[in-house]
Amino acid sequence: MTWGGRAHTVYTIVVFIILASIDNAAGALYPALLRVMADDLGVSDGRMGLVTAALILVTAITAVGWGYWGDRSSRKQLLFWGTLIWAGSLAMAGRSPSYGSLLGWSAMLGVGLGSIASVGFSVISDFVSPRRRGLAMSFWGLSQGAGGLIGLVIGGVYGADNWRAPFFGLAVAGAVMAVLYLTTFEAARGRAEPELAEAFAAGQGYDYRIEGSDIAKLLAIKTNRWLIIQGFSAQLAYGSLIWVPLLYQGKVLAEGYDLSTATTVGAIFGAMFQLGGITSIASGHLGDRMQRRDGRARAVISAIGILGAVPFFVAFFFVPLTGIAIPVGEGAGAIAGATITSIVTNPYVATAFLLALIAVTFTSADSPNWFALISDVNLPEHRGTIFGLGNLSNGVGRSIGNGLTGVAANVLSRTFTEPMNFAVGLALFQIFFLPTGYCYWRAAKTCEADIERVRSTLTARSAKPPPSTTV
Repeated sequence: MTWGGRAHTVYTIVVFIILASIDNAAGALYPALLRVMADDLGVSDGRMGLVTAALILVTAITAVGWGYWGDRSSRKQLLFWGTLIWAGSLAMAGRSPSYGSLLGWSAMLGVGLGSIASVGFSVISDFVSPRRRGLAMSFWGLSQGAGGLIGLVIGGVYGADNWRAPFFGLAVAGAVMAVLYLTTFEAARGRAEPELAEAFAAGQGYDYRIEGSDIAKLLAIKTNRWLIIQGFSAQLAYGSLIWVPLLYQGKVLAEGYDLSTATTVGAIFGAMFQLGGITSIASGHLGDRMQRRDGRARAVISAIGILGAVPFFVAFFFVPLTGIAIPVGEGAGAIAGATITSIVTNPYVATAFLLALIAVTFTSADSPNWFALISDVNLPEHRGTIFGLGNLSNGVGRSIGNGLTGVAANVLSRTFTEPMNFAVGLALFQIFFLPTGYCYWRAAKTCEADIERVRSTLTARSAKPPPSTTV
């Protein structure tokens, strides 16, 4: 395998996608095991929800620093050390003897995860040309979604009786992937841009790097502002969805099953109900095709997807879980099998699955087109930083949405019994998708001009030697 050749590039992308999947699996352990962890550490569900919210918030905040650092230096080294940080922190979180210890190590876990978010986005952008960027970003986003599903299943099946075991298992997997990443190929910044093709062919390269003064310029770009703002409102709604496994755990508990069984069933339902995310591949491909004809396409597709999902999510929350038959005392495998089979044997489960499938299919249009649009309207040396800023907005919204959903459920419990209090709370949070649609509508009005600005700048730079930059 030639270093930097086609085979090495494919290997690099595969390793990176697996790495992104595993780090998202680590974060998904928390909602899957929330009740089990709370019971073991002697705290309320609400306090455990704050740990998840803190993890999300720290990941978002540190992603800005990681992204800026990555736009100025070797991204490969940053990803290696960032992965070791989150893998080690996850292992220590699994050994936590108290709530305070778990909170501290979970925050440190967020520091490491921040590197995968922003630095990883910058790397992927340099592997794929704008014509295929939506499709490529759909695979990257899908790997993260798959990681979330894996985390839910591993946590619910293998952590129902011992929540610490999945923490150790994923920590080891993360450490292994960090070592493998050392054998990957680091793409040159800007190598996939058509306007720079001749410069790279002539051995000129692209040595522009971000400067501190560039951040204000990035925020002055109209499309950037709308893409960042939409993330806050969207993630208020997305953040609430982290509680879906808990909602279905409550429905199982209401049917008379014990906490261990309910944890496994809730996690599997949470994973099954996200399967519609695989359609992001089609959404990314559609965005690529339509973007070639209309520079507003990615923003419009995202707006339609976000707004179209709302009624289906709301209906999904209120479907009752009646008559579900789960074998008790026959092991996690039997429980998992019965849960999956209930999709075709129980009309209530089938209805919930169909509603969730449609809702997630709609929202799957958002992620790959947002990723691609952020790349399209920003220069190569700015993408890690602007993604970090967008991820900060996302993370703050997601953290607030996650934290306030638990608070709302507790307040609503005065009027509604569990799990109806969670269903009502989750439904109320879907209103935040409405301003998200508006932001995408505004972005559709500005993105064409911002994309053309990037292309013109790259074309001009390809015709002259790059500046000397001190890193």
